[in-house]
Amino acid sequence: MHVHILGICGTFMAGVAAIAREAGHRVTGSDRGVYPPMSDQLAALGIAVTEGYDAAQLDPRPDVVVVGNVMSRGMPVVEALLDRGIAYASGPQWLAGEVLRDRHVIAISGTHGKTTTTSLVAWMLTHAGQEPGFLVGGVTPDLGVSARLGRGGAFVIEADEYDTAFFDKGAKFLHYRPRTLVINNLEYDHADIYPDLAAIQRQFHQLVRMVPGNGLIVRRAGEASIDEVLARGCWTPVTTFASRPEAHADWTGIADPAGYRLLTGTQLAGATAWQMAGEHNAENVTAALLAAGAAGVEIPVALAAVARFRGVRRRLELLGAWAGVSLYDDFAHHPTAITRTLAAVRTTLRPQRVLVVTEPRSNTMKLGAHREALAAALALADASWVLHTQGLGWDLAATLAGVTSATVCDDTAAIVAGVVDSCREGDAIVVMSNGGFDGIRARLATALAARAAAAG
Repeated sequence: MHVHILGICGTFMAGVAAIAREAGHRVTGSDRGVYPPMSDQLAALGIAVTEGYDAAQLDPRPDVVVVGNVMSRGMPVVEALLDRGIAYASGPQWLAGEVLRDRHVIAISGTHGKTTTTSLVAWMLTHAGQEPGFLVGGVTPDLGVSARLGRGGAFVIEADEYDTAFFDKGAKFLHYRPRTLVINNLEYDHADIYPDLAAIQRQFHQLVRMVPGNGLIVRRAGEASIDEVLARGCWTPVTTFASRPEAHADWTGIADPAGYRLLTGTQLAGATAWQMAGEHNAENVTAALLAAGAAGVEIPVALAAVARFRGVRRRLELLGAWAGVSLYDDFAHHPTAITRTLAAVRTTLRPQRVLVVTEPRSNTMKLGAHREALAAALALADASWVLHTQGLGWDLAATLAGVTSATVCDDTAAIVAGVVDSCREGDAIVVMSNGGFDGIRARLATALAARAAAAG
């Protein structure tokens, strides 16, 4: 079968492409502004990628076109697809019909931590010899690829509540029908789609309604937004996790300089060294242990996998160090994620100062839904530089006026110059963004290396 994928370089759609290729299909695709790391993964798989969305890419006629949610009516390829009556499906729809049937689907949902938790579960099952299928919205060195069909009975998937396609405005995760569901946390996000938190909660309850009675829901303890979802009706056993004993969860994961400890009640259930940092990652690990346990992985085996887990690219990833100044890359773009990442840096990495470089890039941030929370989060840094991105519907400078350590810049060149001029030995610079950020990571690395060389 010839499967053609529109929007193939997105992390989810590139994963679908890899799985389709592994399943024996001929796979092609297209995207605009083809970019790594997914373009590199596709090239390694021998998948041809067309630049742009012209109608000619539908010749010869594919058997099915898988449509990414970046596509919209009016695009030439979409209009040709509809006019010619070619079979089409969304990515989640195709995956559900072709891959997820008869699998033990482990879906990892929530506002934060999905990629790390999904990667951990897939790695634990792999370490246990189960050969799981998986689709992760990021690149994990231990797994090697972002997606794999797998030969085992389990399939682990990052379950996003973003809408599915131009013809399907329901949440993507409603297609997955999990047997094991993780809800890491639940906050307001995706302001371009959902008017308020209640609208997101409705989607989550639809997901909860699909989990069978002999399945399992793994959820963060003490989060009112999740309580409200489950109060509408829940027909599945629920187990809770937290990172602090005072939350009174069924399971507690403790992060400290000595490593990670797992408690059930007040009893130690296991411990391990790890290569991550922060309470948020302790929660991610605990949720992953419980989800992997539902698929038959014993706690000691899963903890051994945690000890070897090298993390996920762009999740507090060390890019390098020059003259005592360390540069990290992190995907944090929501104020809660920024706050929790900063806490992890201070408590685990313990630099002299923490310098943050960020941009209000997501649709939610551009619409101003979290502007006050952004100011509060950045106030926790010793210094921060914030790019004034195009399309902001609010006054960034006015919002950050009370944060004396924050500098608003109109371009990334000014940020690079400001950071390099201000940093000193013992500092940690953390770039926080869910986008390319005008190549600022590489430019900072180059500038820091040049400064170190000049200093001798």
